[in-house]
Amino acid sequence: MGTVAALFRYPVKGFTPEERDELVVQPDGRIEGDRVLAFRFASAVEPERVDGLDHWPKSQGLALMDVPSLARLRLAYDAESRRLRITDGSRVLVDAGLDPDGRREIEAAVTDAVTAGPDARRLRGAGRLPLRLVGDGANARFQDRARGYISLHTSASVAAIDSLVDVPVDDRRFRSNIVVSGVPAWDELTWGGVVRIGAVRFVVSEPIRRCTAIMANPDSGERDANLLRILTTQFDQAAPTLGVLLLPVEGGGVIRVGDHVEVE
Repeated sequence: MGTVAALFRYPVKGFTPEERDELVVQPDGRIEGDRVLAFRFASAVEPERVDGLDHWPKSQGLALMDVPSLARLRLAYDAESRRLRITDGSRVLVDAGLDPDGRREIEAAVTDAVTAGPDARRLRGAGRLPLRLVGDGANARFQDRARGYISLHTSASVAAIDSLVDVPVDDRRFRSNIVVSGVPAWDELTWGGVVRIGAVRFVVSEPIRRCTAIMANPDSGERDANLLRILTTQFDQAAPTLGVLLLPVEGGGVIRVGDHVEVE
C-alpha cells in the first residue's frame, strides 16, 4: 500500500529531530531514544500520575506550542557519551554532558537563549524558573501522552497543506516518528485495526489532534502560518487533525526506511 519514506526521533522534547534509517520500537509502545530528555519548569520536575502511569504535560515545560523559537536551535545528542550540543546558527550555545555540572551549564544556556528571544514572556510566570533538564538520556519518558504512542503521518497529507499556503510546509512541522509515502492524502485517518510496517504490527489508536506547535517554522522558529485554521477550514475538519497514533501489537521490533506499509 505505502512505503516508509522517513523516520525520526526527538532526543530532547521540543528540539531538533534526528532523522534515522531505522527505529527500534519498544514493547511499551515508544521509540528507543525518543524524548529521553526534557526541560521542565521549576514547579513541575516530578511527573503527574495518569491511569497509573507517569505523565509529563507539555504545558509544564519547554514545548514548541508555547515557545516556537526553540525550532531555530539545532541540537545534537550523543547517546553513547550522554552529551548535548546546542547551536544557534554558527554560535555554539552549549556542549556539555549530563553530569550535574553539565546539566547546570545546559540549563543556563537554554534559559539564556529563551529569555533573550521573542518567547521570553513564557518564562516570567510563577514557578517557571529555574528550568530543569530532566531525564536520564536513555529512557523514553516525555511523550505528550502518558501511554506514550508512536506517531505517523503521510507525506501526501503534508503536501496537501503545503499547496495551500505561501510558506514552506514539510514533515518537520508535525514531528512524527514515521512518514509514509505512496498513499493518498488523509488516507491514514481512515485506517483502523492493525497496520503492518515491515515486520512490526501496530494497532491504530486514534488520530492526532494538532496544537500550535505546527505553526512554528522549523528553520526560523517563527509562527508563519495558521495551519490550525487551514486544517479546519480548508479540509472540513471539526478539529485540526493530521496523522495517527500507534501501539505495537506485541513485542515491538525494528522498522526501517523503505519498509512496506499495509493495513491488515
